[in-house]
Amino acid sequence: MADVLVSKVLEELISIVVREIEQEVRLIVGVKKEVQMLTTKFQLIKAVLVDAENRQVKEDAIKLWMQTLKNISYDMDDVLDEWTTAIQKSQIMGDERVSAENKRKVRCLICFSCFRCREVGVRRDIAVKIKDLNAELDIIVDQQRAFNFVSFQEETKQVERFTTTSFIDVAEVKGRDQEQKAIMKKLLTESSQTPSLHIISIVGMGGIGKTTLAKLVYNDDEVKTHFETRIWVCVSDPFDEIKIAKAILESLTNEAPNLHELQTILQNIRKSLEGKKFLLILDDVWEENSAKWVQLKDCLKCGSPGSRILVTTRKEIVASAIGCIEIHKIGQLSAEDSWFLFSQIAFFGWSSGEREPFEHIGKKIVSRCKGLPLAVKTLGSILVTKKSKSEWQTIMYSEVWELENAEVDIFPHLWLSYNDLSPPLRQCFSYCAIFPKDHLMEKRKLIELWMAHGYIKETTKKDMERIGEEYFQNLASRSFFQDINIVDDFYDISYTCKMHDIVHDFAQYIRRDECFSMEVSSSVESSKESVSNEARYSRMVLAGKGSLPGYFYDAKKLRGLIAQFEGGFVVTAVLSSFFNELTCLRSLDLSNCDIEEIPPTISQLIHLRQLDLSFNDHLKSLPETLCELYNLQTLDAHGN
Repeated sequence: MADVLVSKVLEELISIVVREIEQEVRLIVGVKKEVQMLTTKFQLIKAVLVDAENRQVKEDAIKLWMQTLKNISYDMDDVLDEWTTAIQKSQIMGDERVSAENKRKVRCLICFSCFRCREVGVRRDIAVKIKDLNAELDIIVDQQRAFNFVSFQEETKQVERFTTTSFIDVAEVKGRDQEQKAIMKKLLTESSQTPSLHIISIVGMGGIGKTTLAKLVYNDDEVKTHFETRIWVCVSDPFDEIKIAKAILESLTNEAPNLHELQTILQNIRKSLEGKKFLLILDDVWEENSAKWVQLKDCLKCGSPGSRILVTTRKEIVASAIGCIEIHKIGQLSAEDSWFLFSQIAFFGWSSGEREPFEHIGKKIVSRCKGLPLAVKTLGSILVTKKSKSEWQTIMYSEVWELENAEVDIFPHLWLSYNDLSPPLRQCFSYCAIFPKDHLMEKRKLIELWMAHGYIKETTKKDMERIGEEYFQNLASRSFFQDINIVDDFYDISYTCKMHDIVHDFAQYIRRDECFSMEVSSSVESSKESVSNEARYSRMVLAGKGSLPGYFYDAKKLRGLIAQFEGGFVVTAVLSSFFNELTCLRSLDLSNCDIEEIPPTISQLIHLRQLDLSFNDHLKSLPETLCELYNLQTLDAHGN
């Protein structure tokens, strides 16, 4: 992603120099020279980034160099955005035709050209920051020479168009008929010897199709008839019994429970399930501590005989910890089924004449997938638009297949698919690491967030929203997004989607140094003891009577924040701290947080592009200082 950041900074540097010439915005003495030197250095760095991106996968020193470059680029982007905002504010206030005297005073505060504004300090700070960053960039350039990078241009990747349909249909499941029947038999067969809580587990490695198999069973007509109530909950990691219990209760009542004590939630679940034959799917379970399951399991014993719990997990030890009676180990797809699935996707829209020359190498590529449906789908999605043998051979003989990575469960096919994306699309995809697993993402909101963070660049022919639509379609067609649904809420039609848990793991790996989550409550202590001061994106949940750890504000450079407040937090006080400390924010999600008032200090968020205040029932007005957010693109206040 460093290539995108460097390109963005270069564009901003050149833009500022042009603006200085065209609009006579004079720079502090010496800063113009600093800007010119920065521009030259970033141009030199940009020329070798393709080689650096390729080599960092295997060379740790280059990986560290890229990380440092990325941090400097982020910091430079913040400084230049602050500068641009000051100029923009100066022009707007000038257009308002204030008096000559007032105009002179305003310029002293906001214009970079005025020596008399030194006592104010803000503009001088920008000049100092630029000089400091220039010095840091000197070190980067020196290290660049030591690495002996090769300078060459990467081929520009265009967003492929799919004219026949918006998304490739990969819904047909192949090769799971026998396994579906086996699971169905376990669910539907009743016996007098059946225990009060009958738990069955589907166990298999990531990407093997556990969730797909569970969905096939869950949606089967015979299963729908057999069970009075069906419930689907994505458990994921970290384990949170209150969150799981709430999800079960919400599925039973069709409304989000406003409850915060586990005992109360479990009592309501018991009341809803008493005497009913139910099927509960617990998808993507990781928790190995059997003690943490006791209270939930005791509550679920209230169902009638024949009730079942179906668990999906990657680990057999997890299945044992939760108390599974039967374990079904899901197998890999056969070579025949893998080829059938791959052919459906990779040769979609191809004629038999076009397809035939590629079948031999296609079968070799499929053999690399080792029977993993997710790998087959991902590679098929890459190759559907590639009509030359050399492009297929590049995939087949890529060094990525030989990589060993023990840090996370990442498959080579995801690296290949990720590297095949254009740089802006890489940013759009990896940004989704900020969301929790199994999160339902709304397309419209996702595009607004991509716009806020500068991942989408407007052209003379297309606005950002339209380009965002194409980006979304492209990522969906490559299987980065799944479970795409149309939602009609009477007033509007929107699209929603999710990410496969392995794909989400991969996005988190890409953003591992930039993105973190924090959940703090009176019952669950935060697992974090510190956060990186270079972190840029965060999702935080504050519940019960917990308090936000002071070290959270070490992440002063955050650009994106999703905040959730539950259970009586003093929200206004926390928001004041946010606005005072997190002044680099581009996007801020405060939806459904029970906010009553927005502090006027929100005006300090000068970089803010996207603000979500939706579904805050008690929020009746907004501060006038909101009008000082000159960069704000989207304000969502619906549902208030």
